[in-house]
Amino acid sequence: MTILTRYICSEIGKIFVIILAVVIGIYVVVDFFEKIDDFIEKSVPIYKAFVFLLFKIPFIVAQILPVCVLLSVLIAFGLMNKNNEIIALKSSGVGLATLFKPVLVLGFVASIALFFLSEVIVPIAMGPANDIWYRDVRNERAVLSEEKNIWIKGHRSISHIQYYDAVRKTAFHVTFNRFDAQFRLLQRIDAAKGVFVNGRWSLTDVIEQQLDRTDGSSDVTFHGRMALALDFTPDDLQRLVKKSEEMNYAELRRYIQKVESEGYDATHYRVDLQAKIAFPFICVIMTLVGTGIALRANLREGLPVAIAYGLGVTFLYWIFYSFCVSLGYGEMMPPWTAVWTANLVFTCFGAYLLLSLE
Repeated sequence: MTILTRYICSEIGKIFVIILAVVIGIYVVVDFFEKIDDFIEKSVPIYKAFVFLLFKIPFIVAQILPVCVLLSVLIAFGLMNKNNEIIALKSSGVGLATLFKPVLVLGFVASIALFFLSEVIVPIAMGPANDIWYRDVRNERAVLSEEKNIWIKGHRSISHIQYYDAVRKTAFHVTFNRFDAQFRLLQRIDAAKGVFVNGRWSLTDVIEQQLDRTDGSSDVTFHGRMALALDFTPDDLQRLVKKSEEMNYAELRRYIQKVESEGYDATHYRVDLQAKIAFPFICVIMTLVGTGIALRANLREGLPVAIAYGLGVTFLYWIFYSFCVSLGYGEMMPPWTAVWTANLVFTCFGAYLLLSLE
């Protein structure tokens, strides 16, 4: 490793650590003051709030790592440019490729680290964090068993949902049981599908069983469609479905196979599966964009302007990436295309910025 490579890596590394620590600190402090009232209101020990935030740190790092990579490259090269170090290196015969090579290596290292973090650390940490928030603080009445089955305890009622499609807000194979004060079953409703419409669940292919209190028999009625107000909403179910960030790549792939083998649509999870590979690549894209912006001569006296440009490009990337992913969720684009389109477009943009420097 040359002296120049060590110098560039050390400068970017120092700035990266500072930015990462500052952003994590700000995020944790804001999140703490935002949620501490909920912990106190539910008489949850304060130490659980700190445990909750500790388990959320890997997820926070996974979200902000690409931006930290971009800012560290922008600031490191921006300072070198402002101090005329770039001009001195170029006059000594150091080309753009020599300057960019260590940055590109750091980008790939950051992408690998982000993939490892998302695959190994985040799924392990998000489970306990969600347990503290939804069970201890929110006192959720629902339980997720095995992989898909959701059980919800309401007021003298128990509901079961075999599978919930969060994108379409549709519940499949719904069973609703209503009991009296002596826990005798008064009513049971089984439906093939339920869609939430105007504050009520619209159930299709319904079998309703009502207890006849006079002789203890049950009256069975069949309904093609039935509207019913149940003890849960799509927001309640959204918090309970198996989340992609709680599974690594292999677990998510097995989960998709199981869901599809039972006849359910797993497009949402297929998009998330592709995203587990595509998203970490953003660190490489940020090194391309950051280097291309920071080394431009007309920005030599304007580091804040370079940072603003970089953050603007990042904002545009998030908008375009989210738009493409939403098209994938809606089955308007194949999962692979939906996830990788933004990466391809902004990789070309970063390459253009670098080539235009020459």
